[in-house]
Amino acid sequence: MASAGFLYPGYSAEDDYPALQKLIGSDVTLHLVHTLMREDAHRVDALLGIGGSDVLAEGARELRALGVDSAVWACTSGSFVFGWEGARQQVAEVREAAGVPASSTSFAFVHALRHLGIERVAIAATYPADIARLFAAFLGEGGIEVVAWAERGIVTAAEVGTLPAAEVLDFVAANDHPAAEAVLVPDTALHSAAILPDLEERLGKTVLTANQVSVWEGLRLAGATAPRAGLGALFSAGAPNSQIDVRGTVIDR
Repeated sequence: MASAGFLYPGYSAEDDYPALQKLIGSDVTLHLVHTLMREDAHRVDALLGIGGSDVLAEGARELRALGVDSAVWACTSGSFVFGWEGARQQVAEVREAAGVPASSTSFAFVHALRHLGIERVAIAATYPADIARLFAAFLGEGGIEVVAWAERGIVTAAEVGTLPAAEVLDFVAANDHPAAEAVLVPDTALHSAAILPDLEERLGKTVLTANQVSVWEGLRLAGATAPRAGLGALFSAGAPNSQIDVRGTVIDR
């Protein structure tokens, strides 16, 4: 049985992972390890601390002890804030400590878009504006065109985790764009597992959320690539059996 491991900062929407486990089924196992969040803030300095080498290495060693087949740093802002090359180095360090193929949520978004053949996106981010802008820049480094982006200005993951489903649906729908082939919802602190089909039905297009793409990436790296229903267009499409080469640079092995 394949198993995927996830490093999750603090506590906010960690219950998305057991919810996704139920939707995926019992043929794979998701393991979650909580990593240290020294300060809960969507600010660059705090995010650099959340995604620091010492913090992630400790969690990755826990995943290694669990015998997982892959490891994903399940924090979008705590990866893209390092920039493309810094995020690559971050993944390399997780891979070394965990001893298995590794990635992060930021790269998972790029990989998922490449797999689906999507090039133009809108972003509905709960982050403050400066952090949302950094995510758009990261996607640009991955060859993705951001046609529109919106921010909600929420500073803490704890507050993001309290947003009700109806409010999330309205926020994402309000920030779609006619030129976008998909809408990205980048915060792993946001609950989305229970509303993935609702989001796509409401917008009439692909919607990718942070915890969704994190789990997809973990399963992909673990070799569990079969299509799965009830988890949005991304999971319906399955996953590639080989590595995804983003702009000539493989970052997950």
